[in-house]
Amino acid sequence: MLVHKSMIDRHETEFLMKILRDQIGQYVYPVHRLDKPTAGVILFALSSDVARLLAQQFELHTIQKEYLAVLRGFAPEYLFIDYALKEKLDPIADKKAKQDKEAQEAQTEMLKLAELSLPIPVGRYDGARFSLVKLMPKTGRKHQLRRHMAHISHPIVGDTTHGDGKQNQFARDHLYFNKLALCATKLSFKHPVNDIDMVCETTLEDDFQTLVGRFD
Repeated sequence: MLVHKSMIDRHETEFLMKILRDQIGQYVYPVHRLDKPTAGVILFALSSDVARLLAQQFELHTIQKEYLAVLRGFAPEYLFIDYALKEKLDPIADKKAKQDKEAQEAQTEMLKLAELSLPIPVGRYDGARFSLVKLMPKTGRKHQLRRHMAHISHPIVGDTTHGDGKQNQFARDHLYFNKLALCATKLSFKHPVNDIDMVCETTLEDDFQTLVGRFD
């Protein structure tokens, strides 16, 4: 679901901003974005002033974000990825954006939670291996987690842009999972008015929870 109407998908008819506005009877202000195929927590403000203050927290990297992801292969137990990313612009949505930006600093902390091994051939391998990981981005670059995981040769399952087509097909055929295996599970920040510590969390969708349940 798109946050708001966008040239990214002209045929989309449902938008998160409109649905939320209709539910609470009040205009809402988006503070950040998620990639369209990424599930999870997304934050809105009820006033432009609060939206601006929250946006500042994102810019200063004081908001803590946690994601759950399933990767191809057995990833390292822990990894801090410091790999600059050159912004990839959408030819339609980013038509007016500066086209020659330099690579921007991008950092992601990764912690492996569990492994899954299946004795079923996939591609040139005799068996399939997957890792369940927690990802904590320290910066907020476009497609950062998907690109960082591809950079370390452990792409996210279901990533049709940066991932492994054979592993994605395997996930559809044998794990019965046909989405991007990435969910923004937790968002921690300071309330911009009263400075109280805030934590927003979500549960996984049923199919993602079933996939996670396969891991040791």
